[in-house]
Amino acid sequence: MYLKKIAVAGAIAVLTGTMTTTAGHAAECGPSGQSVRVLGSDFPAIQAVSGTAKDNCEANAGEFTVTLRDNTRDIMNQALTPNPSEYTAVIVANSTLTQLMNDDLVRPLNDLVAKYGRGLKPNQLITIDGDIMAVAFMANSQHLFSRKDILERAGVKGTPSSVPEILDAAEKIRAAGIMEHPIVMNMNVGWNVGEVFNLFYLAHGGEFFKPGSAEPDIRNDKALAALADIKALAEYAHPDHLSQASNETQALWEAGQAALGIMWGSRGGAVLDDEGSTSRVTSNTVLSAAPTVAGGSIPAATLWWDGITIARNISDEEAEASFAALVGAMSRSMVRQNNDAAIWLIDGFRPGPAAAGVSETAAAGAKPYPMIPYINLMHNALGTELVDYLKGSESAEQALADVEAAYRTSAKEAGFLR
Repeated sequence: MYLKKIAVAGAIAVLTGTMTTTAGHAAECGPSGQSVRVLGSDFPAIQAVSGTAKDNCEANAGEFTVTLRDNTRDIMNQALTPNPSEYTAVIVANSTLTQLMNDDLVRPLNDLVAKYGRGLKPNQLITIDGDIMAVAFMANSQHLFSRKDILERAGVKGTPSSVPEILDAAEKIRAAGIMEHPIVMNMNVGWNVGEVFNLFYLAHGGEFFKPGSAEPDIRNDKALAALADIKALAEYAHPDHLSQASNETQALWEAGQAALGIMWGSRGGAVLDDEGSTSRVTSNTVLSAAPTVAGGSIPAATLWWDGITIARNISDEEAEASFAALVGAMSRSMVRQNNDAAIWLIDGFRPGPAAAGVSETAAAGAKPYPMIPYINLMHNALGTELVDYLKGSESAEQALADVEAAYRTSAKEAGFLR
């Protein structure tokens, strides 16, 4: 299946300033007595949407289960392949929608949107070749987190805005004896390593594929520059940074063990709230745009949306009940109770300090995560084959050659390359 590139709904909303998009509406739960089984990633915004859907519609359903975990992308295709599938709905993002569509595991939502989506606006409807395949409810991006008190102690003026400025600040913090490892990034081996490369490669102006084809295009000076940036930043990261994803980096930040971080905007609300940290950390945390590279202007970030999809291999009644419950959860009251959990694309959202980093990153021209059918294969190859370079046991050139070879193998198996 060939998918066209798709604009990121969240990015459009942030860039145009239309932070409120859906009209408030009372929850509807669809046909009664159905089984609703939701799968999603485990972070505050998805907890809010799925939890609200369950609160609203559990009494109407025959069963209503919500499974949230950190590795949904690794299990969702397998879980949706049986007929009936293990889950009726999956909460996805840019990359995982493509992953599911490549295997034809999610259904078009046009009829369900017509019946239950009267409050949805066009930029929430992720449409491919005329079919609505997902409904977005939030925007997301990586950006810079800074501790202004620690920067001041180290003699750093202002908030760093580029990789050289971050490296300079990190060195001053280390030299002053404040922190030996002031930087945190999500660099857990696998998907996170691949995504870190994406951030810096796109910021350097890189393209993953040759125009109009699935031919890889990552063995070039821009890719080498991206790897050099990552390696330089990692020199100031915690020694076990290759085992750290969002939960670990957030925990380090809240424990006061980091001063500069490139983390997800969806963690901003949790970092700034009064749970799990101290007032010293929260009051001195500043969220700002992702850093630029090499004197350029493109932030080292990717723009994302998160939204709902409905499984293909389930009954129409289960599909309708699942869609109605999840869209019904996209309400003013849910946002009012969880305002700082996300950059919501829902009426009633009031952008606050937790939204600043994503908004600034989008406004500065960060690139959307590519939505083309073979990007997941490239991402997987990057996440696996760059590790030896990051560990210092392989050159950048060899690592990129290994990425290309691994990608070619998987792309041929998938039918994208001959």
